[in-house]
Amino acid sequence: MRAHDVMTADVLTLTPDMPVSRIAALLLDRGISAAPVVDGRGGVIGMVSEGDLIDREEARAAHEARRDWWLALVAEGEPLPPGYLADAQKRERTARDVMAAPVITVDINTDTGEIARLLITHGIKRVPVVLEGSLVGIVSRADLLKVLAAEEPAKETTHTGFFHRAEKKAPPAQRTAEPAHEPLFSAADFRHLVGSFHDDKARQLASQRKEALVRRQEKVKELIDHHVADHGWHKLLEGAHDAAARGEKEFLLLRFPAELCSDGARAINVPEPDWPRTLRGEAAEIYQRWHRELQPEGFSLTARVLDFPNGIPGDVGLFLVWGDGEG
Repeated sequence: MRAHDVMTADVLTLTPDMPVSRIAALLLDRGISAAPVVDGRGGVIGMVSEGDLIDREEARAAHEARRDWWLALVAEGEPLPPGYLADAQKRERTARDVMAAPVITVDINTDTGEIARLLITHGIKRVPVVLEGSLVGIVSRADLLKVLAAEEPAKETTHTGFFHRAEKKAPPAQRTAEPAHEPLFSAADFRHLVGSFHDDKARQLASQRKEALVRRQEKVKELIDHHVADHGWHKLLEGAHDAAARGEKEFLLLRFPAELCSDGARAINVPEPDWPRTLRGEAAEIYQRWHRELQPEGFSLTARVLDFPNGIPGDVGLFLVWGDGEG
């Protein structure tokens, strides 16, 4: 039995810049204790577990207890600039700050016996499964235990099952009267078919992820190269006018991939006051036109992450607001 037979394919993944508060919420929501950190190509670059979050928090508390003394020493008795400590503590830690790396991974065709050896040898609880360098699943100790539990009853059935009992009860004449034939299929043949099915499914999943990534990259390039013409801008304002006539208080000016932001929409997701600095391409142009033409008229502009596929910011929405809202 191989990795693709036992792995969990629906894997929560984290980005390197994802805040630890978001990571903790995702782990609690999914009821799991760890998740892999992947780069933009789907490659595994780290692993974050509950233990990583807790251990780093304790270390941080000890570090902060000494920070005032250390800064005073560096300043050689000179008073530090106002707000220096607050600025030093403002940035929230991310997955990159707390993740365990490098990460042991296995190929989709790795034997489960080898996986068990890796878990024991390295004292780890789970191992990511990759196909051509991209994450397609994860195998945990619990996954292996399920396989062992399923194999034991199967062995007992082999010795005391229906076919064994039927052979003992059949009269000798009936057994000897039928000519012996080679079986058309074997259990090994069936297992091979199952393995081929899972191989194809895993390759299809990896291919779909790569195709989706390519499409998003093409969309980002399109939005970077695209410029907002006066006609398009006026069409957006007409759409906002119609939305107000329907009693709505905001209008979606643009939906775009998080990759269009220079930080992958981290500042928007937190959110941070300087999130507009991360905008690029068409999103940046719409912001500039709002700032120049609509902000003086009392309109606000806000940005929100609209979805989180696999726990990663997906699309971002840029909204024109004339009701209650933040700019």
